[in-house]
Amino acid sequence: MSTSRAPLRVALLGCGVVGTQVARLIHEQSGDLAARIGAPVELVGIAVRSLHAERDPLVDPALLTTDARALIDRADIVIELMGGIEPARELILRAVTHGSAVVTANKALLAEDGPALYTAAAAAGVDLYYEAAVAGAVPVVRALRESLAGDRVRRVLGIVNGTTNYVLDRMAAEGLDLDRAVKEAQTLGYAEADPSADVDGYDAAAKAAILAALAFHTRVPLAAVGREGIGALTSDDVAWAGRTGHVLKLLAVAERARDESTGIEGVLVGVHPALVPEQHPLARVGGSFNAVFVESEAAGELMFLGRGAGGTPTASAVLGDLVSVARHRVRGGHGPSESSYAGLPVLPADAARAQFQVRMDVADRPGVLAQVAAVFAEHGVSIEAVRQAPARETAHLVVTSHVTSQRAVRATVDALARLTVVHRVVSVLRVEGA
Repeated sequence: MSTSRAPLRVALLGCGVVGTQVARLIHEQSGDLAARIGAPVELVGIAVRSLHAERDPLVDPALLTTDARALIDRADIVIELMGGIEPARELILRAVTHGSAVVTANKALLAEDGPALYTAAAAAGVDLYYEAAVAGAVPVVRALRESLAGDRVRRVLGIVNGTTNYVLDRMAAEGLDLDRAVKEAQTLGYAEADPSADVDGYDAAAKAAILAALAFHTRVPLAAVGREGIGALTSDDVAWAGRTGHVLKLLAVAERARDESTGIEGVLVGVHPALVPEQHPLARVGGSFNAVFVESEAAGELMFLGRGAGGTPTASAVLGDLVSVARHRVRGGHGPSESSYAGLPVLPADAARAQFQVRMDVADRPGVLAQVAAVFAEHGVSIEAVRQAPARETAHLVVTSHVTSQRAVRATVDALARLTVVHRVVSVLRVEGA
């Protein structure tokens, strides 16, 4: 294929870990990129906040600028890797208005204000690609947006935060408490100095909103995503998961569902710690890996697994998007735009139906189990299994329900807490993938 045409000018916004690797790959793979695209690409500048910050020697200082707007105005393709809401939003809108295709890894911005960006890109007739915004190198965005465009997705389960997956993995393998496992993740560079975005589920919630919008052709506001992080989990929770044949994971879950109380059919989207049966593929995803498990009507069950973070894996996803949007610039046409035709309502988190596992400390005397079972029955929650372990002057009960509503379980737990024979309800965890 001839690549004699003028180079496509690429502007890079941000030069952190990922940006540095993107710049390196554009330079090192220039010949392959030109052959795949049909034209050479030229990195014409890298916008940074400071010209004096210490940087990897791989980055050519001559490319650095603090004037992101002027850089955008002379680019055919803009790669945004700054993160955050502003000035990233303003700069992306400037790029599409200027007629530039955009590649971004900004999950927070897409979850917060994606529809406005998609609309602006469509109006300008340019591509907006974002494979690296969810699960790093794992090509799940392209799969949902293109490969499964002719299918009907029923459910998406995702381990989309490598930090929390590493932390829970270490808690299970070594019996570490949460704080120690988080500190270990920080030492290895998996967690930030402030790990709250990961531990409290904010990072996973943004990715869940993006996945749900793609899977169900529906705009999903970030505020509508139920969110529960792993901050309240203990080493005891992790150990009991193993004793009952499960592995604890922080899951992003998006599914078609019906709200029993209203009869409305819509989409449920949430992030929460979940007990995953040991035989489920997601249970075997260890360390900092990400994985997304998709259930669809025609294709059946699909599993996407890979590294969800790190400079080079994420840069790989960015370069894949760069090749796609650059080909469109060379050959004409555009990639898929936002698909929100379904417009399904986003249901409240308590409309979810699942199995639940309730652990509690109770008085160790005859008749207690009957009282506990009566409370479950009173609230319409059917019991699948009960496990009991003795403790000092108490018994530890682990009750697993059949599939039921989250509302019913919440009412059951509230009632259990009022029983004099129940010393405390230790934990309530959802079972996913059973």
